[in-house]
Amino acid sequence: MAASILKGWRFGVVMTSMRVTATPRTKQDMTLFGGSRQKSTVQYLSRPDLPKIAYHSTKGKSPGVIFLPGFASNMNGQKAVALEEFCKSLGHSFLRFDYSGCGASEGKLEDGSIGKWKKEVLSVIDELTEGPQILVGSSMGGWLMLHAALARPEKVAALVGVATASDHFVTTYKSLSIEAKQEIDQKGEWRYLSKYSEEGFYKISPEFIKDAENHCLLHSPIPITCPVRLIHGMKDEEVPWHVSIHVAERLLSNDVDVVLRKHGVHRMSQQDDIKMLIFVIDDLIDKLTTLV
Repeated sequence: MAASILKGWRFGVVMTSMRVTATPRTKQDMTLFGGSRQKSTVQYLSRPDLPKIAYHSTKGKSPGVIFLPGFASNMNGQKAVALEEFCKSLGHSFLRFDYSGCGASEGKLEDGSIGKWKKEVLSVIDELTEGPQILVGSSMGGWLMLHAALARPEKVAALVGVATASDHFVTTYKSLSIEAKQEIDQKGEWRYLSKYSEEGFYKISPEFIKDAENHCLLHSPIPITCPVRLIHGMKDEEVPWHVSIHVAERLLSNDVDVVLRKHGVHRMSQQDDIKMLIFVIDDLIDKLTTLV
């Protein structure tokens, strides 16, 4: 049982919008999940006339786990590395990668779009993995994981969203004043404010917004029926936690949990947040393995 890795943890109780969910409370040492990590070689997925996609892959049992980063982020974040070490400890396959224009992948960030990155996620699933997969999407990655589950229901066995940012760019853009939108049209760019950018903002084109509008999901039921877990920090200043509640309401799956972390912020990279994420992945692996 995969849960044996977490044997001895004490559990508190967190109320979710769907049901009561157990959450680890001890300050267990995380050395197993990142303290003595061996360096892995960056590999590249080549695509005809398209930017190469950088990735790290660990072979192992099914279900495998794939980590989808957030906007302008990369595959070397704390969550991705911790999950990689955890999957190695269980002997399950794991894959993390960079979207084009991000991290070690080719391309420019300003040339990216939700549609292009969605196709990259599907290419990664199709060409780099075997068997059922658990997709773990952080922020924008949570939006993309939903699209991947819709496009590849036979490959996607479960979803885990961390601060899922479905429709976020479009929702934020629509909340702007008429004057602000006119200024964006005139300048041909939207300076999207973000504390995660060195400049304090990201330049987003009107074309990016139009493409994002074509990939919005929250306006109608989302025909995904696999298990879904949505983790969100209640102190998230980037993507409000009620977005995860909205996603849960739209999903057709009957197996949906929403876990709200009272002191969690957007990146959810604190030690207790990562332990919560690992617990959720561990529980899903056990669930899916039992069903086989």
